Amino acid sequence: MKVVITRKLPGEPEKLLKKNGFKVIVYKKDQTIPRHEFLKLTKDADAVLSLLTEKIDKEAIDNFSKCKIVANCAVGYNNIDVPYAKEKSLVVTNTPYVLTDATADLTVALILACARRLREGEQMMRENKFTGWKPNMLLGFDLKGKTVGIIGAGRIGRATARRLKGFGVKIIYFDRKKRDEFETEFLAKKVSINELMKKSDVITVHLSLSKETHHFLDAEALALMKKTAVIVNTSRGEIIEEKALIKLLKQNKIFAAGFDVYENEPNVNHELRALKNVFLLPHIGSATIETRSAMAQLAVNNIISVLKGKEPITPV
Repeated sequence: MKVVITRKLPGEPEKLLKKNGFKVIVYKKDQTIPRHEFLKLTKDADAVLSLLTEKIDKEAIDNFSKCKIVANCAVGYNNIDVPYAKEKSLVVTNTPYVLTDATADLTVALILACARRLREGEQMMRENKFTGWKPNMLLGFDLKGKTVGIIGAGRIGRATARRLKGFGVKIIYFDRKKRDEFETEFLAKKVSINELMKKSDVITVHLSLSKETHHFLDAEALALMKKTAVIVNTSRGEIIEEKALIKLLKQNKIFAAGFDVYENEPNVNHELRALKNVFLLPHIGSATIETRSAMAQLAVNNIISVLKGKEPITPV
């Protein structure tokens, strides 16, 4: 059986596949595989190990002649037409659980970077503009005593709350459902999205992307934020109406924003680069050796399980 991996991954997952008797084709270049090459490579594949950069749409699914599983090496799966895959009896899996801690760590790093103006300080040092300590230089704000609004109280939202708890913050949250364990652990209160946007000093986004969550934080919702607020996004860029957020940042109507994801990724709005009150990262939420290796391993284990006639481990 033939397995196609669309990018070279940490942890050498192809070795385990070969050990289990599968023929493995890995796209060698460290770039998004061109569409025509993807369709050609995967046409006769029994399994595809994909990344969020591959569009598994109706065309791709119809192109498969015998594919049994698409194992997406990501938690999100908005790159895959899941309903059509289900219609065609194509198994789709993702990699939840294993990247929770890495993404939560990075979320807190972004929050601290924004609150303490680390981007401006680091730039000052690189440009040799530091002339000595000054009492009013680059004043940020303490997290202690502040209200943190968590949008999406799932695994990553909860892990982020657990880390922030040590800073002495008050936590409120918005979610589709009431999270009793979350409320008990963090003494958190479930509020409406409008109340969260109005009351939070720090807002962190942990929603999955869907038709319902596209531009969930639109211009109207973003305008509710305090002038002193920070917002960070480590989920999916399309959840925030980016142009509206940029407008607020340019007018200094919020304190700062931290981005790990972007609405038109990998094309980043050029206006963001010119702003001092933003901290920009290149979608590295899960970018640790341990986490990316574990993600690849889980994707491979899903493939092995399905191709050997067993149930997938983490089906979508």
